[in-house]
Amino acid sequence: QVQLVESGGGLVQAGVSLRLSCAASGGIFSSYAMGWFRQAPGKERESVAAISWSGGNIYYVDSEKGRFTISRDNAKNMVYLQMNSLKPEDTAVYYCAARRDYTGTRYYRGPYEYDYWGQGTQVTVSS
Repeated sequence: QVQLVESGGGLVQAGVSLRLSCAASGGIFSSYAMGWFRQAPGKERESVAAISWSGGNIYYVDSEKGRFTISRDNAKNMVYLQMNSLKPEDTAVYYCAARRDYTGTRYYRGPYEYDYWGQGTQVTVSS
């Protein structure tokens, strides 16, 4: 059983940067593929970025390529989402998610593909 705790959200103005962190415990972190999702009010949860447990394969949703960066530190059991040039439409609850992966090279994009979720961290971007 993996426990995930997100942090780093907050209320910010448009144009600034935020780094979200996700701390994992209770499992062998380096064997889990990780993902970041967000859910805005009245909308479905959507994938933002995903990373294989090796860190060698990464996915970004097209709309965030070049603005968001996902990374992980397996020694610290952490995964990060660096978000630059934030926009009001980035306002959402951001979740990290984990799933066991035996390949080391796969990432996963769909929320249904993940087994473990954090409680989320709110990001609010004002214009």
